[in-house]
Amino acid sequence: MTDVDAVVRVLGIRHHGPGSARSVVRALDDLQPTVVLVELPADCEAALSWVAHEQLVPPVALLGHVVDRPHRAAFLPFAVFSPEWQAFNWAAEHGVPLRAIDLPLAISLAGDAGTGDGELLLADHPVGDPIAALAAAAGDLDPERWWEDVIEHRGDGAPAFDAVAEAMAAVRGGWEAGSVREAQREAHMRQCLRAALKDGHTRVAVVCGAWHVPALTAPLPPASVDARTLRGLPKVKVGISWVPWTYRHLAASTGYGAGVRSPGWYAHVFAHPGAEGLARWFVGAARLLRERGMSASPDHLIAGTRTASALAALRGRPRAGLAEVLDAADTVMAGSTGLALIERDLVVGDAIGEVPEHAPQVPLARDLTVQQRKARLKPHADAHTVELDLRTPLGRARSVLLHRLHALGVQWGVVQEGRGSTGTFRETWGLQWEPELTIGLIERSAYGTTVQAAATGRLLERAGAATALADLIAVLDLALLADLPAVVQPVVARLEAQAAHDPDVVQVIEALGPLARALRYGDVRGTDASALRRVFDGLVVRVLAGALMACRSLDDDAAAAMVERLAGAQAALALTDHPARRGEWPALLAIVSERGDVHGLVQGRATRLLHDGGAWKRSQVGNRVSRALSVGTPSAVGAAFVEGFLAGSGTVLVHDRELLDVIDTWVSGLAPDAFLSTVPLLRRTFGAFEQAERRQLGLLLADQVGVAPAGFGSEVDGVRAALALGTVRQMLGVAQ
Repeated sequence: MTDVDAVVRVLGIRHHGPGSARSVVRALDDLQPTVVLVELPADCEAALSWVAHEQLVPPVALLGHVVDRPHRAAFLPFAVFSPEWQAFNWAAEHGVPLRAIDLPLAISLAGDAGTGDGELLLADHPVGDPIAALAAAAGDLDPERWWEDVIEHRGDGAPAFDAVAEAMAAVRGGWEAGSVREAQREAHMRQCLRAALKDGHTRVAVVCGAWHVPALTAPLPPASVDARTLRGLPKVKVGISWVPWTYRHLAASTGYGAGVRSPGWYAHVFAHPGAEGLARWFVGAARLLRERGMSASPDHLIAGTRTASALAALRGRPRAGLAEVLDAADTVMAGSTGLALIERDLVVGDAIGEVPEHAPQVPLARDLTVQQRKARLKPHADAHTVELDLRTPLGRARSVLLHRLHALGVQWGVVQEGRGSTGTFRETWGLQWEPELTIGLIERSAYGTTVQAAATGRLLERAGAATALADLIAVLDLALLADLPAVVQPVVARLEAQAAHDPDVVQVIEALGPLARALRYGDVRGTDASALRRVFDGLVVRVLAGALMACRSLDDDAAAAMVERLAGAQAALALTDHPARRGEWPALLAIVSERGDVHGLVQGRATRLLHDGGAWKRSQVGNRVSRALSVGTPSAVGAAFVEGFLAGSGTVLVHDRELLDVIDTWVSGLAPDAFLSTVPLLRRTFGAFEQAERRQLGLLLADQVGVAPAGFGSEVDGVRAALALGTVRQMLGVAQ
């Protein structure tokens, strides 16, 4: 050491260990160091000045990212029970210098050691598992349970760290690290320790992972050795910022290597150590169960606490741990359903941290924070549903913000029921904030410094790359929903030009539906839709001119697709109340319905659309169906017509007895071979009806048989028909 009178105290902790956190605070109180060194990338040190800010509320994480490659990033999370967080706060409260001593992210993210996908782990990665080795030596096969019993449930300050240092020295055997990256990290830590001593600090506290304790304890290797280890390492430019974190992401099950299985439980153990904490935990569990409508009485609380303590004694543990608490809750008060709820809400928890608005972050992320506050839409770690009324300023502001993020590719929310299942003024969103979304914001920062500007830039880029009408309309639709007028005007102009020259009329037909929705919902939001209406009118002209040719000479698959296109086109005309729906469009459908070179599916659908749109009277529809099912029509063609006419809904047959009779007579008159080949098609058609429709049709046919058995044909065996009718009645639940 440079100063023989200096006291260096190396506090070996477990990351996110509540007992370690309490021991750190107690040891720092005893030592009163003049400087605190913490295992944290050195280039994060400047961000630690925000630790004392009242709006920096854990769980939070330091996010480091490569400036020109934002996807290459590292999250360094902290909870209130993290020993490092307690060391940060102790130094801030006592006015003691705080230094970060681990290898800088500028180096870690430059080489192959960086993960490149958003997570650099705080966990130590020694060869083997030292905790497991110590636990095995103590006769315990569960290293997690052993560490909790020895360290986390105690928190008794310096003695705990003395025991950790001795144990790690025995397991590790020296200061040599197990890998090149670990050697570089520890060399950097030792260089920082030497620098602190050289600066004249006489009481130095070092808070680091327990594995590193032997490497930072005297006697240290020569400084020249460490300097040689660190010489010439590649570096990149990194940005550092604070971001909110969640308990769910802190849990080990999410893939974060230094995480813990039960952050919610650890937060409770940190806040309420000892026997009193056990009772408090069962009080919280009972409250949770009662909020969900389950039973939890005072007797349950008492029995649960006693059972957990008894289990700990039987298992030889100094006090009840999580395993005992859960076993007791399962036995006494919860059951499987309640236990799953407890594990989700209390063991893991749904806490999400907060970050000051002006803390270091990219401008786009800062603007999002401002917009979230304006829209009163706070991020939550748990999945939840938000209903928006677009007639209110707040509902519109929230919708616009969420759609702008969607345009950016930052999926904070997903529309669950379209733009309104019961009206055009409602939106239903499923929201869940994930910390990884922050990386998405950083990656999108190149498009602009505000959410509006960035969303505009990204949609214009998408529009520039689009080649199909459908792609342009998708961009336009999103621009209208996100209220981005700087996107709407140029995209409309390009859409108008491309629609006028696109040779593929099928694409034009497919474009009608989404363009009509954009036009309709643009109107709802008060968007100037005059240019959009002009484009839509032009597309309608193209469809009227080219749809007949597009419907001719189609195979089965192409015909099935055309059926959906025709239905979508009629819906688009109805949605916009276009004049063509009452004139040119029905005339086109009438021709399609009668053309012999048009597939039966398409003929049938055209006839149905004429019926549903009110363009043809019942007698006209009945005549067309009768001709399609006449004796001279091949059974396969007739079956295709019926499928096209009835697909999706049998309402028309329920309300039109004459039409039902036409189809019934046709089926009854089929020759045996034709009947066998046609039944699968009819089964598919009628099977798609709603159950209530099928039941009503069955009742109608049953009544028909009862009144006029000849309806089944003139050569039907009456006895056999009666037996079949009884079976049908039984299946339909109709009284005999």
